[in-house]
Amino acid sequence: MSSLLDQLKQVTTVVVDSGDLGAIEQFRPVDATTNPSLLLNASQLEFAKPLLAAAASYAKARSSDLAEQISIAGDKFAVDIGTKISQLIPGRISTEVDARLSFDKAATVAKAKQLVALYKENGLGTDRILIKIASTWEGIQAARELEQQGIQCNLTLLFHMAQARACAEAGVFLISPFVGRILDWYKANTKQDYDSETDPGVVSVREIYRYFKAHGHKTVVMGASFRNTGEVLALAGCDRLTISPGLLQELSDTQGQLQVHLQDQGVTESAKPAMTETEFRWALNEDAMATEKLAEGIRKFAIDQRKLETLIQAQLQA
Repeated sequence: MSSLLDQLKQVTTVVVDSGDLGAIEQFRPVDATTNPSLLLNASQLEFAKPLLAAAASYAKARSSDLAEQISIAGDKFAVDIGTKISQLIPGRISTEVDARLSFDKAATVAKAKQLVALYKENGLGTDRILIKIASTWEGIQAARELEQQGIQCNLTLLFHMAQARACAEAGVFLISPFVGRILDWYKANTKQDYDSETDPGVVSVREIYRYFKAHGHKTVVMGASFRNTGEVLALAGCDRLTISPGLLQELSDTQGQLQVHLQDQGVTESAKPAMTETEFRWALNEDAMATEKLAEGIRKFAIDQRKLETLIQAQLQA
C-alpha cells in the first residue's frame, strides 16, 4: 500500500510551506510558499547566507539611503530565495508583500509590482509566481487590481467566509484559509478538545470549498497552517494544501487508506450579490476569532520582517 502522502497527491495538489531547499527537494511538491517567518528561518541556512549578502550588495548599488537599501535588499532576498525554490518545483512560488502594507491598497500594488520586476530580472515570469497578500479589505482590492493586470495573487491570513467570498468576487486566483490558527483560538477560548471532524479550522475550509464549488467560483482553495496530519487528511480532496516539511514526513511515513472528504459537485446555487465593504467589515467585526487572528497574523509577520531587516542592516553596514 502506498503512503498517505502519495495517495493525497492523487486527489490534492500538495504545496510545501518552507524556505528550506532540502525539504522542497525531498518532497517534490507542485508549488511552494514562503512568508516573512519562513524567510527569517531560511536566512540562517547555509544556502541562504550568500543570497543575503548578495541582496545587500544589490541594494547598495541602487541607493545610498539606508532605509531604501533595507527595503530593496529585503525584496531581493525574498525573490532570490523564491527563485531558488522555483528551480525545484514545476509550479508556482508564492512571495509575500510586506505585512505592514496590509491596510494600504496603493502601496500593496506597488510592492507587488516591484517583486514581479525582480522576478523578471531573475528570468521568472508571472506564470511562475503568486503574490501573497493579507486578506484585509484593502489587500483584497489590491489583489483585484493586480489580477486585472495579469499578476495573480495568493490571499493569506484568511479566517472567515466573508474574506473568502470577497476574494472570490474580486477574481483572486488563490486563497489560503488557515486551519491550525483557527483551532488554536478555539482551544484557548473554549478549553475544549477537538478531533479532525469537529476541528473549527477544518470545518471552515470545508465550508469555503463547498461554497465556492456550489456557486461556481474559480478561486483555488488551498488549506494552510496545519497543526497535525489529522487536519490535513480531513481536507483530502481540497484544491491544494500547503503543508510543513515535518507533517509531510509524517504523511510519507504512514501507510493506510486515504478517505477523500471534498469533491467538486458542480454548480448548484445561483450567484449572490457581491459583498460591500460595509458587509465585509461588519462580518469580521462580529467574529472575534477572525478579527483577532487576522490582526495577530499581520503583527507577527511584521515582527519577523523587522527581524529580517535587522540582519539585512548588519550586512549593509558590514
